[in-house]
Amino acid sequence: MRTPPNERLSPDIAEAPKARKASEPERRCILTGETDSRDALVRLAASPSGLVLPDAQEKAPGRGAWVCSSRAAIEEAQGNGRLKAGLSRAFKTGDLEIPEELPQKIEDALKRVFLDRLGLEMRVGALILGTQRIAETARSGGISALFHASDASEDGRKKLDQAWRVGRDAEGSGMRGWTLPLDRDALSVALGRDNVVHLGLANDAAAARVMKPLKRLMHYLGHDIPEEFGRASSRRPDDTND
Repeated sequence: MRTPPNERLSPDIAEAPKARKASEPERRCILTGETDSRDALVRLAASPSGLVLPDAQEKAPGRGAWVCSSRAAIEEAQGNGRLKAGLSRAFKTGDLEIPEELPQKIEDALKRVFLDRLGLEMRVGALILGTQRIAETARSGGISALFHASDASEDGRKKLDQAWRVGRDAEGSGMRGWTLPLDRDALSVALGRDNVVHLGLANDAAAARVMKPLKRLMHYLGHDIPEEFGRASSRRPDDTND
C-alpha cells in the first residue's frame, strides 16, 4: 500500500487495501499471470529479428511482454523454459532469441534508468550532495528523502540519519535513509562527481520521481521495500492535510 503524499496515515488507512485508480494502466506478468500497475513491472521488447531485450524506459515500438518477477525467478524461468514459453505467447511467435545474459541486461537497464533520474534531479537542483551540506540541510528540514551508497560507513549513515530525523521532527522513530544497491564508484561515475556516498532530495516531488525507478530496481533485485520509508519520506509526522 502506498499512501498519497498529502494524506496522513491513520490506522484505518494502514490496514485497508489500496484501491487502484481506474485510470492507472495495468499489465499482466507473463510468468505469474498476476496483474499490477505497469510501474511495478518491467517491459521486454523484441527486435524485428526476434532478439528479446529489456525496455526499461518503455519506449520501444510494437508489442511488449511484462514481467513482475525478481531476477532470481527470471533466471529460474529461463533455465526451465518457462520464460521462453511466456515470451512466445506474448509475442505470438516462437522465433525468438533470448540472450543468456538477459537477467543481467535487465538489471543494468533498471540501474541506468534510476541513475539517469538522479542525474536529471541534479540538473534541476533537487539533488543534494556532500556530507556536510546534506547534514545542514537535513537538520533544517530541507531533505525529503535520504540515500546512502552500499559501501557507505555505518558511522556516516547514522550521523546523517539522525540529522534527517531531527529536521523532520521524527526523533525516536528509527527512520533511516535507504541504502542503495549501488556503491560510491557507480554513483560518482553516473553523476560526474567525486566520492558520492550520500544523496538527499530536496522536495517530495523529486523524491517521488526517484522512488519510482528505485522501487522497481529493488524489487527486481529481491530486496524488501519497507512501506514506512515511503511514508516517512513524503510527509513530516505531524503534517495534516492542506
